[in-house]
Amino acid sequence: MKLQQLRYLCAIAKNQLNISAAAESLFTSQPGVSKQVRLLEDELGVELFNRNGKHLTHITPVGRHIIARAEAILREVRNIQILAEEFRDDARGTLSIATTHTQARYALPPIIKTFRARYPEVVLQLHQGSPTQIAEMAASGAVDFAIATEAIEEFHDLVMMPCYLWNRCALVPQGHPLTGSTPLTIEALARHPLVTYVFGFTGRSQLDEAFKAARLHPEVAFTATDADVIKTYVRIGLGVGIIARMAWDAEADRDLVALDASHLFAPNTTKIGFRRGTFLRQFQYDFIQLFAPHLTAQVVQTAEASESQEALDELFASLELPEY
Repeated sequence: MKLQQLRYLCAIAKNQLNISAAAESLFTSQPGVSKQVRLLEDELGVELFNRNGKHLTHITPVGRHIIARAEAILREVRNIQILAEEFRDDARGTLSIATTHTQARYALPPIIKTFRARYPEVVLQLHQGSPTQIAEMAASGAVDFAIATEAIEEFHDLVMMPCYLWNRCALVPQGHPLTGSTPLTIEALARHPLVTYVFGFTGRSQLDEAFKAARLHPEVAFTATDADVIKTYVRIGLGVGIIARMAWDAEADRDLVALDASHLFAPNTTKIGFRRGTFLRQFQYDFIQLFAPHLTAQVVQTAEASESQEALDELFASLELPEY
């Protein structure tokens, strides 16, 4: 049994049993992958995949167990490589982060600027996606850290830690009728078409729950994943924008009025997380603490030792998070 065979096996499972796609992802040939999988099956004495001619149709029951073990072995191999890198040069490497547009555009720039000044030899990679995509990338090991608000609790292999709370504001053009509503009420807001985030992005679920609790059914005229796109459509009069407060820039958005909506909707918690069992390098601990100062290396290590998300939540239950 060879590590390369295990890599081929996991790549096939990850690419929906498409051997050509698996080979392409590993920069090798399709016949070579097929041959090595057959050799592994012969060595183990079991079939890992059911076949219809040359095509794989599904993973066998024993194949599912073996692939799970192979994935765990490959994770440990990666941890060994990272450990060696740490001792060779603790200030050089790669840090990959998956996050949403709002975090990448508004929360992360000052953190990344400081981090780059501290670790100029670390290559930073930033991936944007939906919260589910972000969590999937972290859970599969495609990125080091996931930073998101929604959908991340579904992935039990991730150690997710709270960073800060954020609230919303309503955006309207200068002279809009809502500028005379102080304080803003949810009933007044519901009388106007809304322009806000796609469901599953940036706390949209809390927004819907607040209107539902008030027995209101506002018209959602337009949705987007990007706060800057939402602001564009507010400017052309499509409706009232509801965005994360951090996404409003008093200078760049001076043609728009931001109305406080923190009393209308429950605050959201942004979390940072990584796959359980990952060996973290010193510069990775430092990045986490730059983003959330209360998450020291010791706190992160305690969090990883927690056996479940419930235990993690209990660990941070008494923590008073900063507000963005």
